[in-house]
Amino acid sequence: MVMPQNLLEKTLNKQVAIKLKDGRSMEGKLVGYDEYMNMVLEGTEEETKEEKRRLGTVILRGNNVVSISPKM
Repeated sequence: MVMPQNLLEKTLNKQVAIKLKDGRSMEGKLVGYDEYMNMVLEGTEEETKEEKRRLGTVILRGNNVVSISPKM
């Protein structure tokens, strides 16, 4: 099992895909995080069931995150 903090450390400055509790998916470059798993993504794209849109730089609150996947 991969611990979340270790995964965040390994994927810093790389592309990640994140799923949120409300069903949205986000992809962007992980540029920062803290001990609460709050994350900063740059070049972020948000995808919902209806649409896909560019958001730029976003801050995600850690307790809204369901999964984190590094993009290859």
